[in-house]
Amino acid sequence: MPDLDPGDPIDAIAIAWTRERPNTPVDSIPIVTRIAHVAKLFGDDRTRLLRQSGTDSATLDLLSTLRRSGPPYRLGTRELASTALITAGAITQRVDRAQQQGLVTRNPRADGSRQVDVELTESGHRTVERLVDEVLGREAELLANLTGREKQQLQLLLGRLLEGLHDALGSDRRPPHVGR
Repeated sequence: MPDLDPGDPIDAIAIAWTRERPNTPVDSIPIVTRIAHVAKLFGDDRTRLLRQSGTDSATLDLLSTLRRSGPPYRLGTRELASTALITAGAITQRVDRAQQQGLVTRNPRADGSRQVDVELTESGHRTVERLVDEVLGREAELLANLTGREKQQLQLLLGRLLEGLHDALGSDRRPPHVGR
């Protein structure tokens, strides 16, 4: 583990635990605490940006999933739930809200099944295009203090970490994300 800086508040936690409990492993503190703090800052900033744009993460996720599916920007509710890794009930709530806002339409499948397709409206398409540009543009700004090489290294390291966590925790769930 690299040297800890007693002037850094996160490193100071690891130093204090080492002092108080010398046999307690503290290698995770400088990493996990920073990852948690970074995630909170990104999440809070995205929530604020979306609130200013009159929407929320759930709506953006729905619209983004439809937009990424390609023309005709239509998916069944089961496909949406599976892609977004949420329950059918949660998808129904998201679709209801987006439909009330005129962002999507529901259409019964032509094959006579009980399946329903959800499709972006023109307004939904314009909205998701604007929101994706705002969110990803803002996140690019927030990462601007890293060089291209540092971003690449961080991406690889976080990918390795995430893969190891999925293996260790037995999870194959991936979080939905506008840029995914």
